[in-house]
Parts: sequence; structure tokens; C-alpha cells
Amino acid sequence: MTEFDQPRPEASALPHTRSRHLPPYRGIVAVDAKDFTGYPAIEHGVISRAVPEVLQWSFERAGLAQVWQDRRFPGSTGDGYVFGFDPAWMPFLIHPWLNTLQDVLTEFNVHSSGTVRIRLRVSLHIGPLPDTGGEFDGNGTPRNDTHRLLDSRPVKAMLAASNESITQVAAILSDRCYQDAVAGGYTGRHPDHFIEVPATVEGKRFDQRAWLYVPAPSGNLYDRRILGDAVVEEQERRAPAAEPAEPAEYRRARRTVVNQRADGGNINSGTVHGGQSVTNAGRDSYGGFGGDFVAGNKGDTVHGDKNEHHR
Repeated sequence: MTEFDQPRPEASALPHTRSRHLPPYRGIVAVDAKDFTGYPAIEHGVISRAVPEVLQWSFERAGLAQVWQDRRFPGSTGDGYVFGFDPAWMPFLIHPWLNTLQDVLTEFNVHSSGTVRIRLRVSLHIGPLPDTGGEFDGNGTPRNDTHRLLDSRPVKAMLAASNESITQVAAILSDRCYQDAVAGGYTGRHPDHFIEVPATVEGKRFDQRAWLYVPAPSGNLYDRRILGDAVVEEQERRAPAAEPAEPAEYRRARRTVVNQRADGGNINSGTVHGGQSVTNAGRDSYGGFGGDFVAGNKGDTVHGDKNEHHR
């Protein structure tokens, strides 16, 4: 058989021309190391090797060694890793695996003998992907969306804004993943642990509803840079309205003038801000009216002038 006799690639039917079976549904997990390109080139190989090792340790410690052993179409992305798995395991990846990954990375970074610190962004998604055991399995829109989620503004901003000694993992779930596993009640985390975010990617036509989950939060999660204006405004509308603050001029006016009357004497106590007028109405021992008329302030602390007129 000559080179001209090689079989041609199988032609695929155009979309929307005939019906065919859906590929099997797969869960997809992808991770990326923060600031990978910021490390010297000599460190890149170290990080590329360490990421799958850390993932393996975390799956084994979480009691999910089978997920790692059975992973489908695995691949290194240089600064990260991606693979498919049976979507029935998705609730367990959300919890306890994400929390376990946080613990494993904390230990790794504390005990790392080099200068490399690994902090990971994680994205989780579900969708139909080819999985026949072939070389090009796992390619399709769900895989692309998983990587878009991983590169989206909310999860990047969350990891950047958090404390590097506390938060080692920031995860983002597709809306489908959240609805199926979290809202459906199948995972061991209450929906209130998750924050809705608009997932957008700079320079890409991508805008999807997604959900942020941080096993060990630090910094300010309630941040417009992370949640987006629309989500923050919606949360503010739902929050109970605070009583309006009293205008400053009302507070000043309420204490501007203090009038006191004392028969045969003066009453002055504390610190008086504003003006104080005191009139003594009693007769003195000489048959006249005695007392002080104070124009200004009179008290333990007096601000202004004190003018006394005896009548």
C-alpha cells in the first residue's frame, strides 16, 4: 500500500443534518497554578510535575482514589491538569475533595523545601464528551467551557485578593454542575457556601452564570471585582434596609442653645457646646436681683466669652 492508498479520515456529518447518539456524559475537572509564568523558567518543570502529584495525594486522602485511577482523557496543560470522570462522583469532588485539596496544598506549601508555592484555581463542569479510548477523546464544548471557567474573572480575582497563607484553592462550578449536585441536595455542602458570579473571560466571547466556592476563605468575598456589579446590587436589594443617618445639621441644631433657670444660683455642669443663657430670678440680700447673664458658654469647660451683667 502506497502513501496514496492510505484510508481517508472518516467524514463527520454536518451539525443539524441528521440525528445521532449523544456522547457519554462526563464530569470534567481542570486546575491551573496561580502565577505560573511569574516563576523562573527553571521552576516550571517542578510545578508541572508537582500538580498531578498533589492531585493524586488529595484524591487518595479524600477516599476517592478510584476517581484518580479511572480518570478519562487526562492531560497536563503545563501549569495545570485536566481529566474526565464518571459524573456520579461529582458531589464528592465538590465535597470533600475540594476541602482536602486545600489541606494538602497548605501542607505542601508549608513543607516545600524550595521557593515554589502552589495555589490552584479549580473548575468543575458536566457535559457530553467523546470517550471511546481514542487519542482525541474529551474534546468538545463542555471541555472548552471548563477551561473558560478556569480563566474567568471571578475565580482569578478571588485567589488574587485572598491571603496566600490561608486560601490555597478557589473553585468555580458551572451552573449545570451546581444545579445538579448542589441545589439538588447531593453534595455535603449547603447552597449558602456558594456565591453566584458572572463568569466572563477577558478577550473571549464567554459569559455564563457560575458559582464560586472557597474552602478556606480570606479577604473580602463581597467585592464588585469578584461578584460583578449586578450580583452585588441584587444582594444589596435583598439586605434589610438600614435606618437613614440623621443629617449633621439636625444634630448640631439640637444642641445649639441651652437655657437653664435656677432660683438664687447657677447651674453649669459638664462641657457645653454652643450657647448657654442663665437667668437668676431670685432677690439677693440687698433687695435687688442678683445673678449672672452669660453671653457665650459657662460650665466646667467654657468655649467663647463670658459676660456677666448684674441687675
